[in-house]
Amino acid sequence: ILQPLYQQCIKPDVRFYDEYFVMDVLIEDGICRGVVAAEINSGEIHIFHSKAVLLATGGCGPIFQITSNAHSLAGDGMGLVYLRGGPLEEMEFFQFHPTGIYRMGILLSEAARGEGGVLINDKGERFMERYAPTIKDLASRDVCSRAIYQEIQAGRGVGGKDYVYLDIRPETINKYKSGPGGQTVTAEALEAKLPDIIEMMRVYMGVEPMKEPVPIQPTAHYAMGGIPTDIDADVIIDDQKTRVTGLYAAGEVACVSVHGANRLGTNSLVDLVVFGRRGGKHIAEFCRTASLAPLPKNPEAPVVAELERLRHGTGQEKVGHIRDEMQKIMMSNVGVFRTAERMQAAVDKIRELKERYQHVSIDDKGRRFNTDLYEAWELGSLLDLAEVTAVSALARQESRGGHSREDFPKRDDVNWLKHTLAYKTAAGIELKYKPVVITKFQPKERVY
Repeated sequence: ILQPLYQQCIKPDVRFYDEYFVMDVLIEDGICRGVVAAEINSGEIHIFHSKAVLLATGGCGPIFQITSNAHSLAGDGMGLVYLRGGPLEEMEFFQFHPTGIYRMGILLSEAARGEGGVLINDKGERFMERYAPTIKDLASRDVCSRAIYQEIQAGRGVGGKDYVYLDIRPETINKYKSGPGGQTVTAEALEAKLPDIIEMMRVYMGVEPMKEPVPIQPTAHYAMGGIPTDIDADVIIDDQKTRVTGLYAAGEVACVSVHGANRLGTNSLVDLVVFGRRGGKHIAEFCRTASLAPLPKNPEAPVVAELERLRHGTGQEKVGHIRDEMQKIMMSNVGVFRTAERMQAAVDKIRELKERYQHVSIDDKGRRFNTDLYEAWELGSLLDLAEVTAVSALARQESRGGHSREDFPKRDDVNWLKHTLAYKTAAGIELKYKPVVITKFQPKERVY
């Protein structure tokens, strides 16, 4: 996808600003007027005055300890709109993929199970038969992730640890007749069909998957929530579909809500293609007739002030320590399984960490390629998003899709068939709700 996209941008002479770090979206009186960015190479602050802005900054997986997301996906776009008073929608719904490489979170696709791979516990049991007796290892991501955690909680994690095995050995697949069509599977056929997956197993875990099983655990993978948008990628700020003029979002940073509470595999790519295209076409039409709204006075001032605070902080707190504590509490308390007690503890901890964040210091005081500084800035965004996620999840007293509560195990359409909107206010996070519009298909219970 990326290479053809880059080629198509080169043809019309699209100008790229590489190594620029966007740190503010200039929204005033309901109109987006551009962005403020730091040039990483020099540390200089630049103002991009524009008729329209489209955010395509990805998700926020690094709020969790184990994630398939890149280190750079710090939820920047979500955090920028949230700080400017816009809501974040459905942040409690986060998808955990069941087969992340142990301790690294690097994703091993469903293709491995599609070709007959099975999940195995410490006793060598194919345990998905207990949780999804009909579809077994091909159950949805959230069902498999919860099953893995239940096995671990029951003491059946491998060696008593917090992982199980993904077994794609040909003899295992043939034993359970779980290959496509029940056909006999060979190592050569698997190597041909799963070359990238098998290579990752070998490189990152140092195992030979044709001869031994691979340690895996659920990994934070995809945010169903994000910046509310309509089908043309316009950012909207309430239940009345009020638009922010000139501001658009597409991809994982956005919440069109086509994924509901639980995205289906590969639909994220369809999301990118469909709403990226619709957003691009809509922006082009808008810019043909729109005027350039004036910039606010001293638009760079908030960014400069925050960067100077971080650069010259003299406190004893370290960015890495705060980030580690945030990720651990979110993974353990707001992860695959949730309860009110654990989530409240997470909210309290995140708020403590946000207070400590005001006293961080960094080692690099320079301006050129100061990654210490930008990671410190990103941590502020991650803390905000962790708090919104935990608060939204604590309020939703049911289980639905990627939000699974042990204390409210059933879905409750009477009280909770509604979208969450979380706003930043002076008094803290304010939650509002808007109805879910049901058209052709009525919600039904999933049965495996």
